[in-house]
Amino acid sequence: MTMKKPITTHDDLQANSEQLIGDFKALMADAEALIHATASHEDGPLSAIRSKALDTLSNAKESLSSIEGGLSEKAKVVAEGADEFVHRNPWEAIGVAAGLGLLIGLFIRRR
Repeated sequence: MTMKKPITTHDDLQANSEQLIGDFKALMADAEALIHATASHEDGPLSAIRSKALDTLSNAKESLSSIEGGLSEKAKVVAEGADEFVHRNPWEAIGVAAGLGLLIGLFIRRR
């Protein structure tokens, strides 16, 4: 088991969210494939489990689509806020960008 670094920025959070959503979609696709592979077994208990699993997957897909919509809306709000800040305070934005560039340059030079 590998240790993951802590989430420190909005970009890290968004990347981890997108990876989690992708993993969840892959898991749902695998579960659907497994359910369809057992379709030939129409015995009582297996059929009931398969039906319940299909309902659960359907609900999970609906939840995932609402979460994706929420994430994209939040990303748009953050981007609009940053754009508005830069337009209201262009010199501060330039100063922040220059400062970050200087820090990154110093860190790169140390290595």
